[in-house]
Amino acid sequence: MSGPAGGAGEEARAQAERERILALRREIREHDRRYYVLDAPTISDAAYDRLVRELRELEARHPEMADPDSPTRRVGGEALPTFSPFPHIAPMLSLQNAMGEEELRAFDRRVRSLAGELPVWYVVEPKIDGLSVALRYHDGAFVQGGTRGDGAVGEDVTENLRRVVGLPLRLRRPVAHLEVRGEVYMPYEAFGRLNEAQVAAGRAPFANPRNAAAGSLRQLDPEVTEGRGLGVWVYEVRALEGEQAPADQAEALSFLEALGFPVVPGWSRADDVEGALAAVRRLGAERDRLPFAIDGAVVKTAPFATQRALGATAKAPRHAIAFKYESEEAVTRVVDIVVQVGRTGAVTPTAVLEPVLLAGTRVARATLHNEDVIRDLDVRIGDRVVVRKAGEVIPEVVRVLAEGRTGEERPFRFPTTCPVCGAPVERPPGQAAHRCTNERCPGRLREGLLHFVARAAMDVEGLGPKILDALLASGRVRTAADLYTLTPDELARLPRMGAKSAANLAAALDASRSRPLSRLLFALGMRHVGERASAALADRFGSVGALAAAGEEELAAVPDVGPATAASVRAWFADPDNLALLDALAAGGVAAADRRAAPPAAAVAAGGPLAGQEVVFTGRLSVPRAQAEAAARRAGAAVADRVTRRTTLVVAGEEAGSKLARARELGVAVWDEPAFWAAVGADRQESSDPPSNPPPS
Repeated sequence: MSGPAGGAGEEARAQAERERILALRREIREHDRRYYVLDAPTISDAAYDRLVRELRELEARHPEMADPDSPTRRVGGEALPTFSPFPHIAPMLSLQNAMGEEELRAFDRRVRSLAGELPVWYVVEPKIDGLSVALRYHDGAFVQGGTRGDGAVGEDVTENLRRVVGLPLRLRRPVAHLEVRGEVYMPYEAFGRLNEAQVAAGRAPFANPRNAAAGSLRQLDPEVTEGRGLGVWVYEVRALEGEQAPADQAEALSFLEALGFPVVPGWSRADDVEGALAAVRRLGAERDRLPFAIDGAVVKTAPFATQRALGATAKAPRHAIAFKYESEEAVTRVVDIVVQVGRTGAVTPTAVLEPVLLAGTRVARATLHNEDVIRDLDVRIGDRVVVRKAGEVIPEVVRVLAEGRTGEERPFRFPTTCPVCGAPVERPPGQAAHRCTNERCPGRLREGLLHFVARAAMDVEGLGPKILDALLASGRVRTAADLYTLTPDELARLPRMGAKSAANLAAALDASRSRPLSRLLFALGMRHVGERASAALADRFGSVGALAAAGEEELAAVPDVGPATAASVRAWFADPDNLALLDALAAGGVAAADRRAAPPAAAVAAGGPLAGQEVVFTGRLSVPRAQAEAAARRAGAAVADRVTRRTTLVVAGEEAGSKLARARELGVAVWDEPAFWAAVGADRQESSDPPSNPPPS
């Protein structure tokens, strides 16, 4: 009797889980819409992450519920050897420019002359400084997207566009066929983080957010795109079937918003050219307060019947024009050049300027990036220079007005000792950045602590630079571990810190004690160890103790790690002071820092039957992919999601595709699924129970 009853119970539980999967997908999509479209989130990031994790675990247990439009499908994928062509259904034309108000009035006169008796009124939109894209949907699901290219044929960047989180993978209601156009952009905050990472790694920073967005969307590895923080604004309906078409641009924008698209913000309608000019001026006045770059305003003749009558030239439509704002540049004088020390020891030069108004902001400092930039620009103390706001918190110097020199200007000499601690400053071979050689430099300590408590690391909400500076000045905090010895009473005695704020900060510190190993590894700030490498190391070793014991070759075999990162990790754990920091963190209650803790069951065994192998799974397996990957890890293998020259084994299920072809091209060993299970010493039934800590799907 227990058999049938048990079977009925299992089926009921499975059905409940399938229904939960559908409900979670709807709930997560709605939260995505509120966050990315409405800018009005209703849950915390942590709560959102819990929903996504729950969905991933349920999808791993129910492969029959696989859906390419699931919110969990934004991650994963494999690098592309090249992009396929993306033919446009209609040319993506450029816009004519209006460089002043009189040119916009002249545009209005041309439109009204050509339109005759047809209605003329305008919609004014901000001109996003990004990369134009076309997005295609069938039955409400995103199926394909491409760049502008030459206007006739672009590049198919569908997989990368799936990583732009604000882009809906499924519309709020099914539409038979829809093509829209929009702009992929990089917010200033993401641009600043990216350039900071570029400089810290000794690479040249991106010139502006547009270049950074274009380069990020055209990465052959979608995971690189995913980590760049791109956004998208949609502004045009290009093709539509299965719905009544909007009659004008204002209706089209409302229609797009109702479907769940992030619609270009700040648009407005104007009855005539003077109203359009007022809207253009308003956007120009607000541009400095926007979290993303715009370089103008687009004025569009709104009624679609009038647009069709106006037609287009070979290069541009006649119904729209781009009003270009003046360049965000200003001229000032370099009063001094100083250097600042970052958490990795990078010593970055900054120009101290005579204050100047730039795009509505008083600017007194501008980055000079590194010694090579100073030499190439030939910047000297006392020079008159042109500064530009390129989306960073600190603007940059773009050129020197050398013709105005008086002879009193002084060349800048890069310091040979650290301005904070006095230790030698060196420039490692092949790198652009100079670095302080003192691992315990107070300047590095401050920046390292700010990194430790940052949102992507230990996420200590409320612990910003001012509070941290007060803690450092008090002498109460010297390492990250000291943060976990602070009491609410001590925090309340800090300047401008009341009892309630102190209690909130103490609670935030307490919450951070339970952050997972991947967050802790990223927070520790090892060189070359970013978020992806931290997650890969945590997934591979499972505990900080196992990671500390790993050899350099074993570390380098982990996907997203490689030799340079492996050497950095090995050197970090070889330092007794770093081990003492881990022990102090563990004593303070940071669970992931405990070197005595055993890895979870899903962590690998170094001596297992697949030790030293890097395995990639492809095709349809008889068990959920996550369970097969866990079995491979328990057998000692590193698991990757794409086939590279480091791959040693590919396990191919049914309907295997490009990964299998790539493996054969590279001469990588290929096993079928029965061979894999035989090698790891487990059968499908044994491996069908989900691991206690399943890897991300």
